[in-house]
Amino acid sequence: MPVRVLLADDQPLVRAALAMAIADLPDIEVAGEAGDGLHAVRMTRELCPDVVVMDIRMPGTDGIEATRMITGGAGSARVIVLTTFDDDDNVYNALRAGASGFLVKDMAVSDILAGIRVVAAGDALIAPKVTRRLIAQFASRPRPATAPPTVPAAPPRRIEAITGREREALTFVGRGLSNAEIQVAMGISAATVKTYVTRLLAKLDARDRAQLVIAAYENGLVTPGE
Repeated sequence: MPVRVLLADDQPLVRAALAMAIADLPDIEVAGEAGDGLHAVRMTRELCPDVVVMDIRMPGTDGIEATRMITGGAGSARVIVLTTFDDDDNVYNALRAGASGFLVKDMAVSDILAGIRVVAAGDALIAPKVTRRLIAQFASRPRPATAPPTVPAAPPRRIEAITGREREALTFVGRGLSNAEIQVAMGISAATVKTYVTRLLAKLDARDRAQLVIAAYENGLVTPGE
C-alpha cells in the first residue's frame, strides 16, 4: 500500500508543488491538504494519514501546537516539520512536540520524498550534516516554562534505567551517527546496534530516533557545539 501523506502548509504553491511531485509515484499518495494547523489536526483525525508534512509558521494554530495535538492523540500518524533552517527558531520545540524530523524547504524534491519514505518506515530524519548543528543550537536554550493547555509538554526523558553500553549508544545517536557508524565506533555487530536502539526507544518511551537525540542532549550526553 502507498504511504498516505497529508500536506499542511499555508502556502498553496508549496502544497501544489509537493502534490505534483507525488502524483505519479506508485508508493506515495496525497491523502489531503490543509492550510493551517487546526485544519491539519482535524484532517489527520478524519483521514488517518501515515505522514503529515507540517509547516511550522501558519496562521492560527501553528505547526508546533498542531504537532503536539497529533502526536499526543491516539492516531499513528508521524509528523515531519518544514523549516527554513537558518532562521526558524522553533525546530527544536517541534521535535520536542513529537515530530519525527524535519525537511528544509529548499531541499531537492527527491530528498523530500526520500524523507517521507524514511519516516513512514518508522525511522527519523537525523542527517548528521544538518541535524547536529540544528539540535545543538536549540538544545542549549531553556525549555519554555509553560506548555499550551491543550496538550501538556512531555517531561525530559531520564536515563537512569539504561545500561552503560546503552548510554554509549545513545551518545552516538545524539551525535547524529547512523547505525553503521555506531557499529564501527562501538566495535559491535549491526544486530547489536539495532538491539540497543530498540531498548533505548522502549526504556525512554521515545517515539523514534529524533526523540533519542533530544534525550541525549537533555541529559548532557552530548553538548551543543560538540
